[in-house]
Amino acid sequence: MASSLTKDSVRPGTPGSEKTFLGHPRGLATLFMTEMWERFSYYGMKALLPLYLVAPGGLHMNAATATAIYSVYLSLVYLLAMPGGWVADRILGPRRTVAVAGAVIMLGHVTLALPFSGTFFAGLGLVAIGSGLLKSNISTMVGHLYKGADDPRRDGGFTLFYIGINLGAFFAPLSIGTIGEKVNWHFGFALAALGMALGLAQFLLGSRHLSSRSDIVPTPMTAEEKRSTLTKAAGWAAVAVVFYAIVGFSGVYTLNWLMVPLTLAGVIIPVLVIARIKRDKELDRAEQSKMSAYIWFFVAAAVFWMIYDQGGSTVSLFAEKSAENSVFGWQFPVSWYQSVNPVMIMALAPVFAWAWLALARRGKEPSTAVKFSMGLVLIGASFFLFLAPLGIADGGHKAAALWLVAIYFVQTVGELTLSPVGLSVTTKMAPAKYASQMMGVWFLAVSAGDATTGLLSIANVNLDKTGIVALEAALAVVAGFAVWMYRKRVKELMGDVR
Repeated sequence: MASSLTKDSVRPGTPGSEKTFLGHPRGLATLFMTEMWERFSYYGMKALLPLYLVAPGGLHMNAATATAIYSVYLSLVYLLAMPGGWVADRILGPRRTVAVAGAVIMLGHVTLALPFSGTFFAGLGLVAIGSGLLKSNISTMVGHLYKGADDPRRDGGFTLFYIGINLGAFFAPLSIGTIGEKVNWHFGFALAALGMALGLAQFLLGSRHLSSRSDIVPTPMTAEEKRSTLTKAAGWAAVAVVFYAIVGFSGVYTLNWLMVPLTLAGVIIPVLVIARIKRDKELDRAEQSKMSAYIWFFVAAAVFWMIYDQGGSTVSLFAEKSAENSVFGWQFPVSWYQSVNPVMIMALAPVFAWAWLALARRGKEPSTAVKFSMGLVLIGASFFLFLAPLGIADGGHKAAALWLVAIYFVQTVGELTLSPVGLSVTTKMAPAKYASQMMGVWFLAVSAGDATTGLLSIANVNLDKTGIVALEAALAVVAGFAVWMYRKRVKELMGDVR
């Protein structure tokens, strides 16, 4: 990475001044590397998770239960991004919150690495809590590196940051997945812990390059507010402990006693949060208008992620039982499919970053609404494509690996038109009062999408059946056309944001 750094004539020692990272503020390199290692740990564990849940040497669950756990876990990760932003806004500030998050994630992976089934869900919970603390805040710090919403480098910076995410995600299944599947599941989880340790070290060593804004607690709590919050949190925790103790000792406890409340929370809480922000009378008219526009992007993103994240559950479990996982006769681990998307991201993200900038210079760049509609149509197309290998498997044959690669390719193109753009537009449209929290709101769209998948799985809906896959695909395409048809109205509501 050092060879990518150039000099300019601005005063040294401040973010974005003397050194640049591919033309962007030097702090982007620190956040790039931190996120790369954190994503290495996260995506490595994520690639193993559904396979471990169904494996005879793992927890040996059925596919529906594994998909439900996987979806609820992902929903919880993104649901906790909102309180993660609140912690930064009210207590620690983004930089310190990310440091704490890295330590919690590392502890979670260490817990997963213990060879005891009883500790497994505790490890998942720790990783989810740490990821929630980290996700919204590290993206917010990327936004802090730029001068404002009109900085022309901003979308490109988030796209480069996205490459860091996918660099870690690419190597994770190849290493963590291989060790987990072929050697020992818990050794794979231990390697994920090592990855997070490296990410935390990178962040602590390079934090001097970050913007001073990342140290600020925007709306610090008073001592009285802290006491009140701690009292309420302790009270709710006590209620939960008592409730589950009663359920457990009564002998009626099943996993659904935990799964159903978490899944419902993943759907209901995002709606309540958006409604609360929209009703906030402290927001001025321009901010209220932007929030109205943002609801369109939020709903579109929820539909997108509902389908997209099934690439790691529904599609992966299909590959495990119904695909010919080989190339020229050479068999490869099922978890390796999860490296297809990130390697394509790395190949295509620079092309998209260049294309958006080139089109912007000519005044022809598609609006955010148009980019979102493109993403929805493409994610729908990926599941229409999924119908082909499903048909092959229904005929009693193994589907070729290239069918699955094609699905991930279409999803990747859709992701690049929606996800980095969504991160960027969230930082642009965030009301000042909800600075770090708005990035958490963006991640709540992922939570809502994954929670919907979880609810379907808990209800024993077979998500790998032709009719369900076709219905999901059609839903995404219809949603894409709806966003496109109302693009002018959305653009008006966005005001000065482009």
